[in-house]
Amino acid sequence: MSDRWAALEALPDTSLVDLFANDAERVGHFGAVLPGLQFDFSKTHLTGEALAALAALADTAGLDAARKRLFAGEIVNPTEGRAATHSAERGEGDAETVHVSRMLHDRMRALIDAIEMGALGEIRHILHIGIGGSALGPDLLVDALGRDAGRYEVAIVSNVDGSALADVFSRFDPHYTLVSVASKSFTTTETLINAHSTLDWLEQAAVEDPLGRFVALTANPEKAVEWGIDETRILPFAESVGGRYSLWSSIGFPAALALGWEAFDALLEGAAQMDRHFRLTDWRENVCFLGAAVDLYYTQKRRCETRAVFAYDERLRLLPSYLQQLEMESNGKSVTADGNPLNYPSAAITWGGIGTDAQHAVFQLLHQGTHLVPVEFLASKTPGSDLDPVHHRTLLINCFAQGAALMTGKANPGDPARAYPGDRPSTTILLDDVDPRSVGALIAFYEHRTFVNAVLLGINPFDQFGVELGKEIARSIESEGTDSFDPSTQALIVAAFD
Repeated sequence: MSDRWAALEALPDTSLVDLFANDAERVGHFGAVLPGLQFDFSKTHLTGEALAALAALADTAGLDAARKRLFAGEIVNPTEGRAATHSAERGEGDAETVHVSRMLHDRMRALIDAIEMGALGEIRHILHIGIGGSALGPDLLVDALGRDAGRYEVAIVSNVDGSALADVFSRFDPHYTLVSVASKSFTTTETLINAHSTLDWLEQAAVEDPLGRFVALTANPEKAVEWGIDETRILPFAESVGGRYSLWSSIGFPAALALGWEAFDALLEGAAQMDRHFRLTDWRENVCFLGAAVDLYYTQKRRCETRAVFAYDERLRLLPSYLQQLEMESNGKSVTADGNPLNYPSAAITWGGIGTDAQHAVFQLLHQGTHLVPVEFLASKTPGSDLDPVHHRTLLINCFAQGAALMTGKANPGDPARAYPGDRPSTTILLDDVDPRSVGALIAFYEHRTFVNAVLLGINPFDQFGVELGKEIARSIESEGTDSFDPSTQALIVAAFD
């Protein structure tokens, strides 16, 4: 047992049913309503004592000072000597960084205005090429918010597997396609291979000035110019904006173009609203802290290795994938920010799916399996279609019923196979609607929750060196051959390429 978590681990284990029985106001004590969003943490095992223990740890870990450094634009990424200025992209941060971010947004809007006025010809399709945060963020936004936009047909391609591009090529007309290439360094191997193949596709179709159809989204404009994209179609963003935090920056260009600037601006304001809540609200009422408190209670006290996220709304179906990168790339570390070994669990493994599909697939394990898995449900009061209201009513009833069933369970002494142990935790986040402002606030909530987790864990959430080793080995295979690798790897390479 780590001394860091001693106070938390010493607390008694009280069942959820008993927690409700002992506190008639539990829903109010462990919930919050913000504009557009309602949070219910009451079906978790959080108690006043657990929050007090975590608040004391927050004081010891310097969470308040870390929060101030984050918004002041000071260094919070010590391994790379950088600030993390994603909040400045939505207007919350030090004045100079906010000013620069607004200038870059103005540049992006000017290019969007020019495209809409026909400066690049008639555009019907947008092909966005990126990987990681350069693709997951735009993909989430376009899928969640762009279904009824009716402006452009959008495809997001991240996989270097040629099948992904070939599918888009079969559907898009090259003469009416705009291509955005997103890479922070503009050296990302997978992205540039896909970009070159797309350029070949345009050239083979005899598109006039094929490079003129490309827009670059990057923190390294010089590399984009070297690649052949004119500087008037390069949208820079700050080096201090990490990939998984970058959808608010120029990386959001395909979403801003597809949704319209008014929607993108509302997205930014929704996120800024959550920034202000996180920055100004005491921990006990701070939903970002409460969300992190749930995470830390189950990873540190109950030793839960995973957390599951289920979106009971088709429009949010990509959110679990987005959160996988945000949470596991940020907090999947084994050393502290000082470089010392971590002697307690770091981030849980994030996974999930879409309701009600998941009920018929993975909920068997959640209800009756031997693993304790904290569950997070997301739903919207407002349906995403104008079909018979029975669709949305059934969807919401299923969402709420699952949380109730996980908590209460059902005894069946005569037939153990049909018994449900219950006492299984869940959080529910209810949106007024899946609209730009609410989605912006929701994503910013998860960002700040991840940050709180990191500070209390004592780790740096803003680097990601774990993704580099495989890339280095891939490059060495291309340049040096296979002789230096283990027999298994050598045999696989020979089998695949012989």
